[in-house]
Formats: sequence, C-alpha cells, structure tokens
Amino acid sequence: MINRELLEPKSIVVIGGSNNVHKPGGAVVRNLLQGGYRGTLRVVNPKEDEVQGVKVFHDASELPPTELAILVIPAKLCPDNVELLAKEKGTKAFIIISAGFGEETKEGAVMEQRIIDTCAQYGAALIGPNCIGLLTRNHHSVFTKPIPALNPKGVDFVSGSGATAVFILESAVIKGLQFNSVWSIGNGKQIGIEDVLQYMDEHFNSDTDSHVKLLYIENITNPDKLLFHASNLIRKGCRIAAIKAGSSESGSRAASSHTGAIASSDAAVEALFRKAGIVRCFSREELTTVGCIFTLPPLKGRNFAIVTHAGGPGVMLTDALSKGGLCVPKLEGPLVDELKGQLFPGSAVANPIDILATGTPEQLGIAIDYCEQKFDNIDAIAVIYGTPGLTTLYEAYETLHKKILECKKPIFPVLPSLHTAGPEVAEFLQKGHVNFSDEVTLATALSQIMHTPQPAPPEVQLYGIDLPQLHKIIHGIDSNGYVSPQTVRDILSCAGIPMVSEFVSAQKDELVAFAQRVGYPVVAKVVGPIHKSDVGGVTLNIRTPKHLELEFERMMQIEGATGVMVQKMLRGTELFIGAKYEPSFGHVVLCGLGGIFVEVLKDVRSGLAPLSYGEAYSMIHSLRGYKILQGTRGQAGINEQKYAEIIVRLSTLLRFATEIKEMDINPLIADEHDVVAVDARILIER
Repeated sequence: MINRELLEPKSIVVIGGSNNVHKPGGAVVRNLLQGGYRGTLRVVNPKEDEVQGVKVFHDASELPPTELAILVIPAKLCPDNVELLAKEKGTKAFIIISAGFGEETKEGAVMEQRIIDTCAQYGAALIGPNCIGLLTRNHHSVFTKPIPALNPKGVDFVSGSGATAVFILESAVIKGLQFNSVWSIGNGKQIGIEDVLQYMDEHFNSDTDSHVKLLYIENITNPDKLLFHASNLIRKGCRIAAIKAGSSESGSRAASSHTGAIASSDAAVEALFRKAGIVRCFSREELTTVGCIFTLPPLKGRNFAIVTHAGGPGVMLTDALSKGGLCVPKLEGPLVDELKGQLFPGSAVANPIDILATGTPEQLGIAIDYCEQKFDNIDAIAVIYGTPGLTTLYEAYETLHKKILECKKPIFPVLPSLHTAGPEVAEFLQKGHVNFSDEVTLATALSQIMHTPQPAPPEVQLYGIDLPQLHKIIHGIDSNGYVSPQTVRDILSCAGIPMVSEFVSAQKDELVAFAQRVGYPVVAKVVGPIHKSDVGGVTLNIRTPKHLELEFERMMQIEGATGVMVQKMLRGTELFIGAKYEPSFGHVVLCGLGGIFVEVLKDVRSGLAPLSYGEAYSMIHSLRGYKILQGTRGQAGINEQKYAEIIVRLSTLLRFATEIKEMDINPLIADEHDVVAVDARILIER
C-alpha cells in the first residue's frame, strides 16, 4: 500500500541517523536537509545529542508521534523498532535501508516477514528493506548521490536494485534528464514495481503528473498487474521504457520441441512488454536515452534531417537511422539551392546538411529554420555540434536553445564534446534540455521506440472458438505427454485452424488407398518418434504407389515407429507457429518462417496470449524475413489475413487451455489464397 504518510509526511524520523555523512545514516540526514524537507525532522541515535543540527532522541520510545520512519540500523533491530513505532507512535510509513533480510538468510526472511505482518496489522506502507530509499520533490529519503534535478514534468523512475538505480541516475544526469521521483523498492515484499505502477495509474492526473516512467526490473512477480496498469498509463498519455534483467533461458526440463528451445522466459518478457506498449531497453545508456527522447515532442513521422558541422558523425547517424527503419531523405530542389547559397562554399545540403567546421551559429539557425519551415518532407531534426577545442560554443548552443523552444518539430541535440566543451554543454542542460552525446545510441533508441506497438486492446477475440469441445477433448486425455495426431487435429479444429488431409495407419494397403483418393504427390511421415526428420522419418514428393510402399516398409523399421502418416503434398511458403506456457505469464505464442528456418535462423516474434489482430499483424510485419512473406522474385505473397487469423484463434484457444504446455505447428504451407497446417505437435501436462 502507498499512502500519504509515505509521499507527503509531515514528520520524519531517521533511526540510526549520524554526523558521519560517509555512512548511510548520516547521508540520509544530509540529503533530507539539503533537499529542503519542510516538515519536522527527527533523529534517533543512542550515542549523539545532535546530528547535523537536528535534535536527537536516544531511543525510539522517546519520540513523539511521527508519520514516516527511515531505518538505517542493523537488520536484527528493525522488527522491534517497526512494531514500537507502528503501535505506539502512529507511524504509517517505513523506509528500511538496512540489508540482511530475506535476500541473505532464512533467519533474515523470518525478520522480514515479521515487519511485513506488523505493517499489515497497523496499515503502514513499507519501502524495502535492502534499498537506497525514496526520492520525491517532498523529501529526499535516500543515502546516495547523485540527487538529480527534480520537477513535476521530470521522469518517474522505479528500480528493483538500489545500486543499479544509482548507476542509471549517473547516466541520466549527464544527459540532462530530470526526475519527478525515484523509487528503490529493495526486496519489494509489500510495495513492488507493479504496486508503484498501480498507484501511479489509479491516481494519475494528466495536468500535474509526469508522463514518463522508466523501470529497472529484476523480478516480475505479477505479470497481469504489470500489463494492466502499464497499458492503462500508456493509454492515458504516458510513455514507459523498461529494462528486465536476468531474462536468460528458463526451465530445467530439456526442450523437446522447436518452441521449447526458442521460447525462454526472455520471450515471455518480450511478449509482455509488446502487449503493454513498453519500450524494451537492454542497458543503462539505452534506458536513459529513451527517457530523454520521451521528454521531447513525439515523432510524427520517420524522416530526419541531420544538421552538422562534422561529416563523419552525420554519416554514422544516417547509417544507424536507416538500419533502424528510419529515413534520412535526400533534399533537392530550389529551396535546397536557396539554403546552400546562405552557407559557406563547400557546404553540403543534400542531407545530412553539413555547414562545415567553420559554419557559424547564425548558419546553424538558418539550416534549422529551413528544416522546420520549408522542408515539408522532414519530421524531425538532429543537430550534431561539437568543437575541436579551438572555439567556445556558448553562442551556438544559445541558438540551438532558442530553436528548440520555437520549433514544432522535435530537435535532437547531439553535443559530443563533453570534455572540451564541458561548461558550454552544462549551461545548455541547465536551461532544461537533454543531450544525446552519441549519435548511434540515439538512433538505436529511436528505432526501439518506433518499433514498439501501442498497448493491445484488452478484449479477447472469442469468435469461432469452440471452447466446450476443447475442454471435452482435453479432459478426455488420460496421461501427460505428446498427444496422438488425431487428438492434435481435434484440438486445432476447435480453433478452426485448417489442416491438410491426412491418414494414419500401420497398414500399408490403407495408406496406398488413401493416397489414391487424394492424389499424388504425397508426403509420408513416421508416427511415434518426436523428431521425425532426425531419424529419417519424413519423405516428400512421393509420386507412385510403389514408392509409397517402400517408404512405409522403411519407416516401420525406425525405432519407436507405431505407424505412418500420409498427407497430400502442398506447395507454398513454409510458416511456423508455436506456443509455450510460462508460469505466471501464460502462453507465449511465436510466429515466423517455418521448416528448417526455425532452427537455423530463429527468425520468430513472440506475443502473449490472447492476441488481438493488431498484435498478430505487428508480429508478422516485424519478422526479418517479412519480405519473403510479401513475395519475392515474381512469387506471390502469402495471405497475411489468414496467417494473422490463425495466430489470433490459436492464442485464444490457449488462453483457455493451460494444460497445453508446448505446441508446434511446423510447417504451415501458405500461398496467396490459404494457410494450411501440415504438421503439429501438442504437449499436455496436467
């Protein structure tokens, strides 16, 4: 629970505060004082009479009623102090900096649980234990530095790690990124990242609250809660970016399917973030760069103009933007010639616009004005402007400052000379701006933002799904493991997923008769072994009864063979759909190119069931091999609508069948008319 006493306390006590500012207890007091806390500040320390000018109580029992307590004492002393303060002093909020609880030992976990129970009993909020504290515009209850510039329109930052939070703040401060609040949740047993988002969502005021949230997440304890409140905030106009650390492949059971091998917990995180509309980042620099971008006017297109006085960085930014799916269009025509006439001879204006190292601040302003007012095909402007150490840049950066305030198109300052022009850059940042000192990092972050979809609609697409029949089939399965080919067909039919005509038998004559009915060529596949191709259990393009008979006899000799499946041979583009159940997250659904491409290229995209049609199309379009699906070298493209429909129907079916732990449909054969499942496996575990 998050309450007023935590966010706007009228009185604060630091249990363990001291005069030594090089220790956490002293540093917390220092930061509270320097942060201008306006309430009553108290300190408890048995060995001091005064701490940094604040009157000291020698024992917590001597305190008058106090709303917020910050504990910076040994872990073993915390439970008794929390109980005393909550019971006798009316304390309704606690920030426990101390470590040594559940993150270390079983005994520590017992102490931590006692604190949680006490807070629950007396209705108190708890941040920590094992955290750096809470930083708001009301009180700086942290023991660390840096303390970033705080304002209502700054970033709300929530971190599951105190040390990482400090490093992220370091990265942000040098970029000029400002903050509204910093939450270090520590062990987060009462207030976790999901709870902070819930509070921000339920109390959101568009006029007064920050519209940017940055998250550093180590554990997602409640994916549904995170999804719900992050999506809500984004729909209300917020922008959210996050790092999820520790997303390595999960599960001790050896993967027995392509999906099992590909779909790790990282795929679940990727799917969750995409569904919520969260921009995923992978480093501190990327997270803070995305945060800086979020403070600028939103991009309304993909076309960039680059204004620079250094050719190389302009070219590198052009390459990086293009690689990320953004554009640096060529500029030409009378207006371009007009601009060139106002620059020094030798300047380039085709884009990047290179005003040369000798270009003046006035010429910088002219180039920006043309991009803002006269070049209609430009949506945003990147300005790269540093110094070789021969000039000062105050005038140039003042010009840039004014243009950022005047222009409606977003301007991205790339000011790389942090050493030789440190004072000039610092003055520019003090005016409320941000700086992207590395052009490629900027382009990478922009690309990540542009490729993040909007939050998915919460409605489930139930049309065409036979849920009663699905439950009947699954409840009729009496053992765990991969189900029979006929049961696979029955389950897929509940979602209306078309499958190729097939027949399974251990009798050669029956298979030959089936092939005669559907017409040659046909495909033969061994039934029994899981990985058919690995044991020579698949033969394509069988054109005669004699060939089919020979393949039947050979396949029945394969170890584990119980029969042979014959299917009509189809031609088209091979596609793949898979799914894996991840505890807490639900089913992660994968799509991509099928056949051996799944194993070799792993060009797949993930989504979290149930999926909307918008999510399915986004997954398809973001595949690296999407051009193949569109059609190449004279070949027609696939029916995207049918492919998306199958993905959506399958994801809805899985939402109501948690017993399905893994599924492979590989391949589906697609052409411009239809998409048909050819081979599928389903693993059931109750």
